[in-house]
Amino acid sequence: MKEISTEKAPSAIGPYSQAVVSGNLVFVSGQLPIDPATGNFAEGGIKELTRQSLTNMRGILEQAGTSMDHVLKTTVFLADMADFAAMNEVYSEFFSKPFPARSAVAVKTLPKGAPVEAECIAELP
Repeated sequence: MKEISTEKAPSAIGPYSQAVVSGNLVFVSGQLPIDPATGNFAEGGIKELTRQSLTNMRGILEQAGTSMDHVLKTTVFLADMADFAAMNEVYSEFFSKPFPARSAVAVKTLPKGAPVEAECIAELP
């Protein structure tokens, strides 16, 4: 197992890696909508926050040597399922056909009170 770390995404806030590579798979930990330049949540509503979470994911994947085009599976956690349509609109900006498999679930709370968090599994090209 190889650890992946980049300044293009916020540092881990606990005992975990931003991502790890095992074989030809990259496992990206849940990405909160934190702007790595400021350490704060991105400004705006759920669309801007979703965009930041997915931008963080993309930065980690690039550091690992892959891209969003090689994502096999994502999981999106929402603090409010009423945000699903807006999240989905932004999500579609980051992925194209064939779309990765995905789960989207509502949860009671997320770390730091975030409204969205996204994780993925990708393959190396």
